[in-house]
Amino acid sequence: MSQHAEPSPGRPSHGGDASWAQRSGDRSGWVAGGVVFAGVLLLLNGALAVLQGIAAIAEDDVYARIGTYVYEMSLTGWGIVHVVLGALVFVTGYGLLRDMAWARMTGIVLASLSLIAQFLFLPYSPVWSVIMMAIDVFVIWALASRQDSSSRA
Repeated sequence: MSQHAEPSPGRPSHGGDASWAQRSGDRSGWVAGGVVFAGVLLLLNGALAVLQGIAAIAEDDVYARIGTYVYEMSLTGWGIVHVVLGALVFVTGYGLLRDMAWARMTGIVLASLSLIAQFLFLPYSPVWSVIMMAIDVFVIWALASRQDSSSRA
């Protein structure tokens, strides 16, 4: 025997499956989970970027550059960029986990800037930069796909 929950008032029943009506009206679990995961990734991305920046500032021999590169900057300059961007990303990730209104759009902008910075940092740390770029793309997707409850009327 199967049990079916009664549909809520004001929501149509689709073939007796009330869970479909409930899921279609609420935020999908995988999108909501993606936003929380994006917040956690922003926290970790920010903390790791700060550590990456500190390593670049502290010692110039931590990173070895591969060949010449068009977008050349000193490691101290890259360290400062990573520390500042990482701190902003960390604060935004915290705000996103606290469901702050400003954090979603700020997270998209900062993840985009982080993606660009990691692309430009490719000669110094190619594997790590590609991994971070993939994480930034996921964060942008998760934050952009979230729908506000007011827009789903």
